[in-house]
Amino acid sequence: MGRRRLLGVGLAVAALALSGTAAAVPPRLAAVHTWAFGIGNGTLSGDVAQRYARYDLVVVDGQEVTAAQVTALHRDGALVLGYLDTGTIEPYRPWYRSAKPYRLDYWKQWGEWYANVDAAGYRKLLGSVAAGMLRKGLDGLFLDNTDMVETHRDQASGMVKLVARLAALAHRGGGHLFAQNGADVDGPILRYLDGWNREDIGSDSAAGRELRLMRARGLLTLATGYTAAGSSRATRRDVRIACRAGALPFVSNLELTRIPAQPPHC
Repeated sequence: MGRRRLLGVGLAVAALALSGTAAAVPPRLAAVHTWAFGIGNGTLSGDVAQRYARYDLVVVDGQEVTAAQVTALHRDGALVLGYLDTGTIEPYRPWYRSAKPYRLDYWKQWGEWYANVDAAGYRKLLGSVAAGMLRKGLDGLFLDNTDMVETHRDQASGMVKLVARLAALAHRGGGHLFAQNGADVDGPILRYLDGWNREDIGSDSAAGRELRLMRARGLLTLATGYTAAGSSRATRRDVRIACRAGALPFVSNLELTRIPAQPPHC
C-alpha cells in the first residue's frame, strides 16, 4: 500500500481551482458521515460487523475481504469499497506473477515496484482483478497510487485509460470509484471519480486547500491523519483540518491497523 506525502501543489492544482465548478455529492454518498480506512493487517479478523458498526463507509482490502464479510457490513448499513493498488505492483498479491512483466523501478520504502500502466496487458490484468473483487458484492473500488504519474510522467495516458476502465466496472450497477492523493496530477482522472482521500493531512499545510478543491468538484472528500497511539492532541488537530475543509476525517497509525471504536467525526 503506497502512502507518501505529496511533493507540493503545482500549477495543475491552480488550474483545477479555476476550472472546477461547485457540484453536489451524489445522494447515496451524501448520507455518509463517518468512514474507516480498514486495510491494515488484522482489520478483517474477528467480527467485522462489530468492529465497523459505527461507520457509514468502510474501505477494506479488496482481495482479502470475503463476500460473507461484505454482506455482514451491508447488514449494518455500511457502504463497502475494495482497496486496489493501481500504480504499483505489490509482491504479496496472488496476481503478482502475472503483473511481474510490467514492473518498472523498485520503490524501496514500501517494497513495491512502480507499474507500467501504459501497457494494455497490465490494464487488462487489473480489470480482471477488479471484476473479481466487485463480484464479492462491494459497492465500488478505492484506488491507490494513481499519483505515481507525478514521478513517471510517461505513464499519465495509461493511468487515465486504466482509471476509465475501472470506473466502468465500478459504476456498472451503481457502484462508486474513489482514489487518493495526487491533487496536483489527478485532474485528468477526476471525471471518473465519486470520492477522493487525502492522506497524512497533519504533515502538509496544502492539505486543507486540496480537500476544498476536491469537495468543490462534487467528490465525497475524505481525509486521513496518521498519529501515534495516545496522541490525542494530534488526533484533534487532524480532525479539525478535515472538518474545516468539509472533509470526513479518519485518524489511525501509519500501518492502518488501529480502528477507533468511536469514529472521528465533525
